[in-house]
Amino acid sequence: MLKKFFITCSGVDKNLINNCSDGEQNKYVGIGATVFFTAVMATIAGSYALFTVFDNIYTSIFFGIIWGLLIFNLDRFIVATIKKRDSKWKEFLQASPRILLAVIIAIVISKPLELKLFEKEINQVLLTEKNQMTLDNKTQIAAQFTPEIAKINSEINLLKTEITQKEIATNTLYETYIAEAEGRKGTKLLGKGPVYKEKRAKHDAALTELNQLKKENSEKIKEKELAIIELQKNQKIYESKTQPIITNFDGLMARINALSKLPWLPSFFIFLLFLAIETSPIFAKLISPKSEYDFKLEDNETAIKTWVKQQVNQREEMLKADISINKKVYEDISTEEEIYAYKQKMARNLMKLQADSFYNKQQKML
Repeated sequence: MLKKFFITCSGVDKNLINNCSDGEQNKYVGIGATVFFTAVMATIAGSYALFTVFDNIYTSIFFGIIWGLLIFNLDRFIVATIKKRDSKWKEFLQASPRILLAVIIAIVISKPLELKLFEKEINQVLLTEKNQMTLDNKTQIAAQFTPEIAKINSEINLLKTEITQKEIATNTLYETYIAEAEGRKGTKLLGKGPVYKEKRAKHDAALTELNQLKKENSEKIKEKELAIIELQKNQKIYESKTQPIITNFDGLMARINALSKLPWLPSFFIFLLFLAIETSPIFAKLISPKSEYDFKLEDNETAIKTWVKQQVNQREEMLKADISINKKVYEDISTEEEIYAYKQKMARNLMKLQADSFYNKQQKML
């Protein structure tokens, strides 16, 4: 049962192979088994690759099976269409497009399996890239909010500077009227005279202005600090919204790019392995000499080809004979007086009808 299945997978003519020796049958059993297991590997690889896209195991398995059947059909077609020739060079030219197709299939099959085999290393590369992307994302988002925050901070500093300058001026006035009272400056008279009172009044007015300025600027500073807090809050919200995009940056294309950043030699050997598996049935047929099955297949094909040529030649000869007979028949008829007289009579009647029709038409016009 298994032998028949693998023979079916090899794409050979069952009627011919059943009449061949066991050794010949075993050769095509091996070719069919290679085609089958390549399709199995393609199913596994396709399912994993699609799982990274759909993130659903049932959908991935379904489309993976379809992909495996497609690869199976292509491989079976490739092997079945390679026929032995008398010249190895002609055989290679015949197989070269199929070898190219086999290389493409090997690449497509091996790449998802490489992603699975090197999954841990790929995850490490993706983690590094995600961390860098997170830092870059925060920097880019901060660049949108930093100018506004810096502007508000500068306004806050101006308000604080204004209070500081007013405090310095008020303290200077305080020092002035105290020095006046102590007799150290101004009139240098000890006591609280008119000049002292005048300077004290200036200080008190400046102190009132300072307190009012502190009150007004404190409210403004508080509003601006709340505005900064709101901007920082919006910045965090924007970062939290964009972070899931970075977190989910582990799709098929991202993993393929991450794989390309790993050492190429292990991936290359895995590709060579699948290339050898994929092309082994082709090269097995190319390097093997003509065998019993090939001779029987060639015999059947040449028999059909000869029969078709015979049928075509027979039809061509029949056509030539029919043309020759028809030509001779019509030549003989053309010399008979009876046919000539009959056609002359019919032509005379036709000319009379034409003349009558022309006369009637002219008469109606007049």
